[in-house]
Amino acid sequence: MKKLFIFAFIGLFAQLIDGALGMAYGVTSTTLLLTFGIAPAVASASVHLAEVVTTATSGASHIKFGNVDKQTVYRLIIPGSIGAFLGAAFLSNLPGDLAKPYISLFLLLLGVYVVIRFLFRFRPQEEKKGAELSRKQSIPLGLIAGFADATGGGGWGPITTPVLLSKKGMAPRKVVGTVDTSEFAIAVSATLGFLISLGWEEVNWLWVGSLMIGGIIAAPIAAWLVQKIHAQLMGVLVGGFIVLVNAKTLLSTWMENTAVYPYIYIGMALLWIISIIYTARKIGNDKNLNQEKVNSD
Repeated sequence: MKKLFIFAFIGLFAQLIDGALGMAYGVTSTTLLLTFGIAPAVASASVHLAEVVTTATSGASHIKFGNVDKQTVYRLIIPGSIGAFLGAAFLSNLPGDLAKPYISLFLLLLGVYVVIRFLFRFRPQEEKKGAELSRKQSIPLGLIAGFADATGGGGWGPITTPVLLSKKGMAPRKVVGTVDTSEFAIAVSATLGFLISLGWEEVNWLWVGSLMIGGIIAAPIAAWLVQKIHAQLMGVLVGGFIVLVNAKTLLSTWMENTAVYPYIYIGMALLWIISIIYTARKIGNDKNLNQEKVNSD
């Protein structure tokens, strides 16, 4: 019973992060499940089964709060579903660690760009125009992100969120809501692939149910938070999170001296915190200036 409560908390914590930042439900929950000695394939299958319900709840919540670009969702779900199914059913046993650091390097650089763009080059009028994701862009993005999600226990959000954020014209809350809503189709496809390859008997339904309950509680809270947080601050929060998550992969792959890991993490975290404080103050100053203009008029 104690383990079920822990799994429910894992589901709640992971969904709060995912629903607010557009990524990390799979990565967070799979990582935590692996610490309990659960086999990687079973852990990933359990997470994707839970995601069928949590992503549906999260998507419905984001739609309710107006956080979704429906056209982008439609363009992502078909290639994403194909990639997720193939990754789960046929390719999950292939070594994905070879490509993982290079993908992480690309995403880290993309995260740095996102932080810089929202920290210094944010233009509110650009975020309101909207940015169209073309079919040529959506097909490879969906296939790669869906495949990575199924084989790595998470990857839909970490790949699609920074790519969409890097496009000028799409508001951060729309990016987060769009990614979370489209993830429902990816979770369904990956789950079908896992059930075909693993079978129903490998799934512990109590674990899955606990993850679902935690995620269902957190989903509407996260969708509400996304609507309330300022677009510029949301961009800095998400970009910094992308950098930290991918830095961990790069350090563990390419740097053997583990003693320096804490210092690097602390330095990066401090830079992120400073960026958040700077952004929050800038938003406050802009509001005061606008208020003074209104009063003077």
